[in-house]
Amino acid sequence: MDILNRPDLRMARKRSKKKVETVEYKTDTHIRNLGVGKKYLIQTHGCQANEADTEVIKGMLESQGFTETNIIEDSDLILINTCAIRENAENKVFGELGRLKSFKKINPDLIIAVAGCMPQEEATIERILSKYKHVDIVFGTHNIDRFLNYLYVVMKEHKKMIEVISEEGNIVEHLPHARDHRYKGWVNIMFGCDEFCTYCIVPYTRGKERSRRKEFIIEEVKQMIAKGYKEITLLGQNVNSYGLDFEENDYSFANLLDDLSDLDIERIRFTTSHPKDFSDDLIDVIARKPNVMPYIHLPVQSGSNKVLKKMNRKYTKEQYLDLVDRIYKKIPNVSLTTDIIVGFPTETEEDFQETLDLVRKAKFEGAYTFVYSRRKGTPAASYESNITEAEAKDRLHRLNELVNEGYAYGNKRFENKIVKVLVEGYSKTNTSVLSGHTENNKLVNLTGDESVIGKIVDVKITKSKTWSLEGHVVSK
Repeated sequence: MDILNRPDLRMARKRSKKKVETVEYKTDTHIRNLGVGKKYLIQTHGCQANEADTEVIKGMLESQGFTETNIIEDSDLILINTCAIRENAENKVFGELGRLKSFKKINPDLIIAVAGCMPQEEATIERILSKYKHVDIVFGTHNIDRFLNYLYVVMKEHKKMIEVISEEGNIVEHLPHARDHRYKGWVNIMFGCDEFCTYCIVPYTRGKERSRRKEFIIEEVKQMIAKGYKEITLLGQNVNSYGLDFEENDYSFANLLDDLSDLDIERIRFTTSHPKDFSDDLIDVIARKPNVMPYIHLPVQSGSNKVLKKMNRKYTKEQYLDLVDRIYKKIPNVSLTTDIIVGFPTETEEDFQETLDLVRKAKFEGAYTFVYSRRKGTPAASYESNITEAEAKDRLHRLNELVNEGYAYGNKRFENKIVKVLVEGYSKTNTSVLSGHTENNKLVNLTGDESVIGKIVDVKITKSKTWSLEGHVVSK
C-alpha cells in the first residue's frame, strides 16, 4: 500500500497567503486506454459541488475508455464520492463500503475507490485502514486531477493508493466532463470556503476560497452553449464571495453574472449564497437581466441572534430580513428558499420561536431543514447542549409544518398562469408524463409531445400541489 499523504486537520485550518496558480490539466503520457472493455459505477453523496466533481471523474474515466453502468455485479470500478456535512451521510457511506466487501470477495479484481469530503477527515482514513481494507484508492477534494494516476498504479502495479492533501493546491483548468444532463449543467466558479461557521466541516474539507479567472468560466459556458445547453448553474460553497480573493483586479460575482448574462444562454442560476456577501449590485443584476432566474437560495440557519452569533454567521436576524426586503422590492416575482438547523447547542425554545418568526416574515417557498449534527474538529463540537434528541426532532417537525405551508403557497401562486418550463425529460415517478422546471425552479409535471424535451416552452398550470405543479403545453 502506498500512503502518499494523510489528512491533517491542523493544516486544513490554515489559510496561506501563497498565490493560487492556474494550471492546465494533463494526463501522463503513459496512461492510455485504461478502461477499454471495462465498466464503472459512481455513487454520489452530498451537495452540488460533489455532483460537479463526479462529472469530472466520469470525464476522466470515459477518456480512458470506461463505460458507465448502474449494476454493481457488472462493475470493474466502483467509486463513492462522499459527503461529510452530517453524521448520517457518513454512516451511509460506511454501510455501503461494508456491503461492497462481499462483491470484492466474489471479484478480487474489482477496484473500490473513496473520494470527496470524508477522506479529508483524519478519522475517516484511520477507519478505512482498520476496517475497510478492501478499499483500493482513497483521495480527497484537492487532488481529483490525480485520480487516473492512482488508478494506473492500482491496475498496473497492484498497489493500493491513499493520498489526501490538506493544503489546497492550484486551480486546474480544462478538466474533462461527462455531464449528467443534456440541457442544464453545473459550472464551478470558485472552490473552498473561508466562513468557518462553527458547525461546519466544509472549510476544512474544501479548503480556502479560490476563484477561477473569468476567461476560463466564460470559455466553459460558451462551449456548453455550442453543445445546446439551455441552463447553467454557477457553483461555489459561498458563490457570491467570488472574486474577493483577487488581488490584481476588482471583479465581483455581480460583474461575472452580468458578463455571463450577455452570452446566448437562456437560463442562469447560482448556488449557494451567503447573506453577508449578497450585495445590492447583485440584486440589481438579477432584477434587470431576464436570463438570470428569479430564484435565490439564501441559507439563514437560524432566526435567533444569539444562535447566529454562536454559529459565526456574521449577520443578525434583522440584517437578514432587511436583505430579504431589498430582494423582494427589486425582484417582486422571486422565489426564496433557505437552509435551517434546529437543535444547535444552546438553542432554547425562545430561540426556536425566533426562527419560526423569521420563516413567516421571509415568506420562503421551501427550505432544507436539519437537526444539528456534531462534526468532530469544528468549534461547535465542544459546545455543551441540554437539548434532547426528542426535543430537536419535535422542533424539526414544527418547523417543517410551517415550511410546507411556504412550499404550498409558492406553488399556489402559479395556478392558472402560463409559465416557461425547461422540459428535461420524462417524470421519474410517472413515465407517461414529462417534467421540467420553471424560471422560479418549480417542478412541473406536464402533458405534451416528447418533441418538446430539451426546449423551453409555455405551460399552463392547471393544478398546484405542495411540492410540484401540473400543467400542459400551450400551443402557439
